[in-house]
Amino acid sequence: MTLRSRGGRTWGRRVDVTLAVVLLALLVLAAVLAPIIAPYDPTDQDLLHRLEGPGAAHWLGTDESGRDVLSRLLYGTRVSLGASLLAVAVAVTCGVPSGVVAGYLGRGFDLVVSRVADAALSIPGLVLAIAIATALGPSLTNAMIAVGLVYAPGFYRVARGATIAVRGRTYVEAAITTGCSTPRIIVRHVLPNVRTPLVVKTFLTFGYAILAEASLSFLGIGVQPPEASWGSMLKRAVRHLEQAPLLVILPGLVILAAVLAFNTIGDGLRDTRAHREREPS
Repeated sequence: MTLRSRGGRTWGRRVDVTLAVVLLALLVLAAVLAPIIAPYDPTDQDLLHRLEGPGAAHWLGTDESGRDVLSRLLYGTRVSLGASLLAVAVAVTCGVPSGVVAGYLGRGFDLVVSRVADAALSIPGLVLAIAIATALGPSLTNAMIAVGLVYAPGFYRVARGATIAVRGRTYVEAAITTGCSTPRIIVRHVLPNVRTPLVVKTFLTFGYAILAEASLSFLGIGVQPPEASWGSMLKRAVRHLEQAPLLVILPGLVILAAVLAFNTIGDGLRDTRAHREREPS
């Protein structure tokens, strides 16, 4: 590969990541400002104007209950992003500490926790999330806790592998020699040096969590009526696909845009990390 082609690809990747960051910022801004910029209450019904197309009164039309689609998309952004944040927080909280401790200590603890993680990873993620969410009860919070538990083994493996890679480094051995306690070594010397792959994993998992929330809400396990999320909007819209296809297209496009944004940022961070590791010290 020539220097010019490599530079062009790098420039193209930077543009993609910049656009993804801008798109993600707009989605977050829409979620935060939804109560201010939404033209209507997302649960207000107007049965006399159901399934209307875009117009002056309703810029993106109305759904099967006469509710404003734009308002429901804005509030759905708030719900879907918040739900994915909860799932990722659960996954990080459960997976990262156990992975770092297992990678640093090794031996029996590593063996037991790794077998549990391998067993969880052998089960299809969505099937396991549905089982856990059903057992906890149908609600968005329970559904995303279930999703977080499903994604926790992935964070465990990344944290464990990164910790194993750094535990033999000179700075860790020097800390051990000076008598630093194990918790201090992990917090001061291990965690700062394994954060990059974990940040990459976090952004990629955000995209997966958005898809998982949409899937569970589509199945009726996540968001419950009349609250709006992208998945619940899709669930209700498929019944009127021929009459009002825009009701399916809009939330589908927003889901696609959000997932692409998170994945692009994650891929960009991963490429940056790989490039730095290839550079001579």
